[in-house]
Amino acid sequence: MTGPVAFVTGGASGIGRATVLRLAGDGFRVIAADRDGDKLDALIGEAPAGGVETCVLDVCDRPAVAAAIAAPERLDALVCVAGIYQPRAFDAISDADFRAMLDVNLIGVFIAAQEAARRMTAGARIVTVSSRAAIGGTNFAHYVASKAGVVGLTRAMAMELRPRQIAVNSVAPGFTDTPMTRTMPPDQYARAQELELGGKAADPADIAGAIAFLASPATHFITGQTLFVDGGKSLGGLGL
Repeated sequence: MTGPVAFVTGGASGIGRATVLRLAGDGFRVIAADRDGDKLDALIGEAPAGGVETCVLDVCDRPAVAAAIAAPERLDALVCVAGIYQPRAFDAISDADFRAMLDVNLIGVFIAAQEAARRMTAGARIVTVSSRAAIGGTNFAHYVASKAGVVGLTRAMAMELRPRQIAVNSVAPGFTDTPMTRTMPPDQYARAQELELGGKAADPADIAGAIAFLASPATHFITGQTLFVDGGKSLGGLGL
């Protein structure tokens, strides 16, 4: 590959897919990684010619992640989008539920970021995707915990990688129209949308724009930050 290279986990759908297309449009050569090979194949047809390569992998499989990240000649940006969501009342969350959520949403980010940082040079960027849920929520405590962990991990990585001039930031989306949120019952989805700015969920492209900003070399003086992209819902006191 020539030119700046970005590696995006969870790149086959939703926010990940939108991020792959945005970064490719911005001139990055993008490696889109995901467990869903069929959706990755479909993505190739939508991307600029030659702008996207794909890789089928599970973010919890360190050897696979390490091999994929080591494949390109350089790595300028890592975007960790891969994640899972499972609505469940606190009393009903099992140990297995909690561990599965942490494995993908937090440990998966740690694995990819650690492998990427080992070969990144000054000026590189790591962007994690946390969630507005990191500040709290009901009926998905394990998801809240995993995303709060991503925020803390992002800050810790930023502090340690700062001397190497590798910036680490996070984007925290609010309610967004993705295949994951569309698994909600239609009436529940409609109620959630009503609480959002303008009465509708964010488009994945809205989140991808924030990710692209933090993945840009122009933001070299920004690190350790979490950018909420939620229409102001995280402000509180707005009847939201």
